[in-house]
Amino acid sequence: MAEETRILYNDTCPVCRFEIDHYRKTATRDALPLRFDRLDQAAAYGLTPDQAARRLHVLKDGELLSGLAAFRAIWAGLPRWRWLARLTGLPLIRPALTFVYDRIAAPLLYRAHLRRQSNRARPAP
Repeated sequence: MAEETRILYNDTCPVCRFEIDHYRKTATRDALPLRFDRLDQAAAYGLTPDQAARRLHVLKDGELLSGLAAFRAIWAGLPRWRWLARLTGLPLIRPALTFVYDRIAAPLLYRAHLRRQSNRARPAP
């Protein structure tokens, strides 16, 4: 049996949750060795919840991956998504997508996370 791939994601993020729910449904349907951990499990990855909230993380074969590499590890394990893992690994595409994720998508999602956290911490009027 294949070693379990562990996915650490921000369950408070609606965008992240939507995407992970799709992967979870596929993994459950196809009995794939994927495990989905919320931010409260960050310590098992050697991360704080804040570090974990900054980007997607995957623990695969004892290696901690993040960002596009984490997505590619997930896609490689999903039968109908393997083509995307291969495509996003191509020499011109991988650096461009890494830049977009690292410099645009992840920071935007993290700032939205901080706003959600701030709104939760405020007492109701």
